Order: sequence, then structure tokens, then C-alpha cells
Amino acid sequence: MAVPPELIEILRCPKCKSKVEIKPDNSALKCVNVECSLVYPIKDDIPVMLIEEASVEK
Repeated sequence: MAVPPELIEILRCPKCKSKVEIKPDNSALKCVNVECSLVYPIKDDIPVMLIEEASVEK
């Protein structure tokens, strides 16, 4: 089961409060803000929206 689109629509990056988009391989959510660009992993179909768990992807 994937992350529901309704959930992705309401989630925001905890650091900059910008929207997030799901990556094409459904493995993570990426902040759309180019200055932030944090990527939050999805583990067991649950987005881990912790800044400490995020990685930077430009």
C-alpha cells in the first residue's frame, strides 16, 4: 500500500514548511523548495517527517 495522495497533499516540510512531492520510485518525499531540498524516507508505507532522518538531494 502506498502513501495516499490525500496525505501527501497536506504534508509539509518540517524545516521550511514547503510542499513535498513523492519520488517516482515511492521511496521518499522530497521538499519542493530548491533551497531546502530535504528528502524524507518512507518506511513501511509511513513517511518519516523528521529533519534528523532526512537527507539532502539537489
